[in-house]
Amino acid sequence: MNIDIKAVHFTMRDDAKEYLDRKIARIHNAENMIIDLLITITKDKDFTAEATVNFRWGVSIHVKENEFELNPAIDKLMDRLEAKISKEKEKVKEKR
Repeated sequence: MNIDIKAVHFTMRDDAKEYLDRKIARIHNAENMIIDLLITITKDKDFTAEATVNFRWGVSIHVKENEFELNPAIDKLMDRLEAKISKEKEKVKEKR
């Protein structure tokens, strides 16, 4: 799984990177199904966290969350992403 994390309009501190890495570790059960995980966090007035997941069977999912603080934005993003990945995983299992 290739992971690409970008911070736009701010510099992500080491503790925020570690926090994000811990959250990404929650989706380890889907690592063999995911080709790319692209995360972009943008700071304007608030934080916008976006993630795109490319699965090996050609499906892509995109999730976007807005929050005033960085860590809650990451939490919301990863919660929704985990739910979407689980849903996609179930769809693939049903087809087999």
